[in-house]
Amino acid sequence: MKLKSIFENLGPGPIVAAAFIGPGTVTVCTLAGVNFGFSLIWALVLSVVATVILQELSGRIGLVTRLDLSQLIRSQSKNPILKFSAIGLVLMAIGLGNAAYESGNISGSNLGLQIFWEAPSLTLGSFELQTGNFLLGLFALSLLWLGTYKTLEKVLVGLVIFMSIAFIVTAFLTKPDWNQVFVGLVPSLNSDELTTLVALIGTTVVPYNLFLYASLAKNRWASSKDIAYMRTDIAISIILGGLVSMAILLVGAANPSGEISNALDVSKGLEPIFGSYAKYLMGFGLLAAGLTSSITAPLAAGLVICGVLNWSQDIKSIPMRATMGIVVGLGIIFSSLGIKPIELITLAQLANGVLLPLISGWIIYIGTKSSVLGEFKNSSFRTAMATIIWLITLLLGMKSIWSVLA
Repeated sequence: MKLKSIFENLGPGPIVAAAFIGPGTVTVCTLAGVNFGFSLIWALVLSVVATVILQELSGRIGLVTRLDLSQLIRSQSKNPILKFSAIGLVLMAIGLGNAAYESGNISGSNLGLQIFWEAPSLTLGSFELQTGNFLLGLFALSLLWLGTYKTLEKVLVGLVIFMSIAFIVTAFLTKPDWNQVFVGLVPSLNSDELTTLVALIGTTVVPYNLFLYASLAKNRWASSKDIAYMRTDIAISIILGGLVSMAILLVGAANPSGEISNALDVSKGLEPIFGSYAKYLMGFGLLAAGLTSSITAPLAAGLVICGVLNWSQDIKSIPMRATMGIVVGLGIIFSSLGIKPIELITLAQLANGVLLPLISGWIIYIGTKSSVLGEFKNSSFRTAMATIIWLITLLLGMKSIWSVLA
């Protein structure tokens, strides 16, 4: 496959990378580096492999069946109780979950903006309006409202490229001990690192990305003949996303003095040690990470909700615009007014904890069915690899449920 042909046929893979590198990923990777140095780099490698395997399978299902996962759930479930239970779980985990998390995406992008400009706060009666969050939320909404899939793809690819440059260059500016970095590629684990390990994998293997990529892939490529392009697209995008996550961990491992609770603290602490460039690069990276997730979360929610309810998935259709508008609107309200939707987030975490192993197990099962995928069904080796990944998603799901119930 020629290099020119690869770039001409790159598809929505960078959108998936943009989706999982959000403020949560930036914070988790930063704190992993701050607290444990380079010792958990191997966990990011594992999460990249797991994500490539699952996302390739979801993309292959979309290309061969010409249905996204939400539409496939409707068509596969013959038992009405099972069907509506599955639809309800997906709506709660993806629809409600993305609405709850959108405020965090917008607030995360505003953290990066604060490196360059401290947006004023306005008092409105008993509420305080954080104008930075409000403006960034409106910007994300306008892109979704006015754009097409092609436009969004170009915007997100651009943001991913600049975000990648920002974080990777910042990592090199910290001048890490490369011998120790390579030692960190060798799997090792102590009990103190377990929670962070699960968080690192959990921020990369994201349920809504499986729905998102299947939907976008079937629209990007015409038939199963393009599976080779799809595989190249998702592999390049996820590996690039993994390198960005590793770069963020390296920056965290530089461990500037002072109390570190998030990536913004690290970016401010970098200035006296590595100069102002590192601080501004880190700030831009955080801004881009928040913006990409602010766009992809409502886009995924719209595609999933419209898919399971059999509504139009055209980005300019009334159902898509209404769904995306509600998700971003709630994010703007919660973030701009400083409201913490704890109950919504708790419910979403619980639903996602159940959904991740169920949906990953289901697509692995679909991947073995020749009646669905024909000659493109999984080989025995792929099924074995995917089953190992399923065990990881089961662990992540149990951890998410336990964190809510404990």
